[in-house]
Amino acid sequence: MDDAAVATADADVADSTKDDRDAERSIEQLEAEGDIAADYIEELLDITDLDGDIDIDARDGRAYVSVNSSEDSNLRLLSKPDTVTALQELARIAVQAKTGTFSRLILDVGGSREARQAELSRIVERAAERIEQGASSVDLPPMSSYERKLVHDLVAEKGLVSESEGEGRDRHTVITASR
Repeated sequence: MDDAAVATADADVADSTKDDRDAERSIEQLEAEGDIAADYIEELLDITDLDGDIDIDARDGRAYVSVNSSEDSNLRLLSKPDTVTALQELARIAVQAKTGTFSRLILDVGGSREARQAELSRIVERAAERIEQGASSVDLPPMSSYERKLVHDLVAEKGLVSESEGEGRDRHTVITASR
């Protein structure tokens, strides 16, 4: 096994160990994370004089916090993908400061996650077309671990194979034909 394969295997083991720890988190712990994050986001909305209703959910070993409002709201100012990612990291830090543990919470502002999932679906569709046309593999742009997980699921639905490569901000998904 070459060094890259060993590094990938080590990363997969680390990811599965992390998944095992997350599975051990109770619904109550996830809801508590969601409450802390919601309080943080609510305070931010108050300071910036933005309107939004906050919903909290716990599923798949993660706390989900959604901020929604009417269509004529000024909340759309915060719904850009980079802004949502930054706010999500700040909310995670707020949770970690209160609980002492890392949080994998997901923040959605104004349906931004649904829009990103639709965009990822289009990206995977184009990559699958390139594979069908004879490309041996297609590298997707770098994305977060959550987005890569969504991509892996979409790729598997198409009967193709995907794996994550790279480190840090350069970590991305590579799609190949089924083995």
